Amino acid sequence: MNLTVLGAGAWGTALAINASVRHDTRLWVRDVDQARRMLTQRRNERYLNEVTLPESLQISSDFDSSIEFARDGLVVIATPMAGLSEMLHRLPESPPGILWLCKGFQEGTGWLGHEVARAVCPNARVGVLSGPSFAIEVAKGQPTALVVASVDAPLCIDAVDALHSDSLRIYTSNDPVGVEVGGAVKNVLAIATGIADGMNLGLNARAALITRGLAEMTRLGLALGAQPETFMGLSGLGDLVLTATGNLSRNRKVGLLLAQGMPLPQILSELGHVAEGVYSAAMVLRRAQACGVEMPITEAVVAVLEGRATPRQAVDQLMGREARSER
Repeated sequence: MNLTVLGAGAWGTALAINASVRHDTRLWVRDVDQARRMLTQRRNERYLNEVTLPESLQISSDFDSSIEFARDGLVVIATPMAGLSEMLHRLPESPPGILWLCKGFQEGTGWLGHEVARAVCPNARVGVLSGPSFAIEVAKGQPTALVVASVDAPLCIDAVDALHSDSLRIYTSNDPVGVEVGGAVKNVLAIATGIADGMNLGLNARAALITRGLAEMTRLGLALGAQPETFMGLSGLGDLVLTATGNLSRNRKVGLLLAQGMPLPQILSELGHVAEGVYSAAMVLRRAQACGVEMPITEAVVAVLEGRATPRQAVDQLMGREARSER
C-alpha cells in the first residue's frame, strides 16, 4: 500500500517515518527549500531534528504527484486544523481514502474535522486518526496506541493495514464525533492543568481538573451525538491524561507560562509549534453554549486566553462555584 502524508510538521513526519518501515511512503513538504534540506540532510531540522529520516521515506514538494502516488492507498493530512479545509479542497474529485491527524474546532465555523469534510468533499472516504501520542516517541518507535474512527469500516481496515506495526497499535472506532471531540477538548483542558501546575496548586488540583474536565468533554460529546464509551478510550481519557501531564505537551506549556505571567503572544512566538488548544478554546465554548452544555473549566481557560481574567481569578471563580451532585 502507498501512503502520502501531507504536512511535514513533527507529527506528520513521525507518522511517515513509522509507516515507511512497512510501506512505500511519501512525505509532502509545502516549502520547497525545506524539502531540499530534508532530502540532503535526512532530517526534519525544523520540527524533529533528533531523528534521522529513513532512506525508504520519500520526500517531495510536488503536491499533485504526491496525491497520485497514493491513488490506490491512503492520504494522511497532517496539517494543523486551520489547514484541513485547504488540503481537502486541493484533492481531486475522486480521492483515495483520507485520514487527518489535526485535533480541534475550526476557527470561525466551530466545525470538527468530519464537519469540514462533509462540507468540502461529501462523497469522499474520510476518517480521523487520534489518541495519546507525542511525535518524538512515535518517530523513535516507542510503543504507542492510536484509534482510527470513521463510519466507513473498510477505511478503518485500510488504516490498520497501513499503520499497525510492532511499535504502533491501531484500534478502530465507528464514532468519529467522539474521537474528534476528545482530541479537541483535551487541548483546552491541558492549558487548564498547565496553569494549575504553574501556580503550584498541587496534585489534588491537577487530578480534579482532569476528572472534571473529562466530564465536560463527555457532556459536549454526547450533545453532539458521540458515544459515551469513546471518552473512556484512547482519544478521550488517554489523550487527556497524556496532554495534561506530559512535559512534551505544548498546550500544557502554554498554561505553565500563562501562570508565570508571560503574555500569550510571546508564548506562542517562543513555542515555535502550533498549540491547538489556544485556537480551539473559544470555538469549544461556543459549540457548548449553542448546545446548552455547561463547561466551566473551558470557560475559565477562554477568559484567561482572552485577557479577561488572570489565572488566579480563574481559579477563584472555579473554586467558588456552588456545590452540586457529581453526576
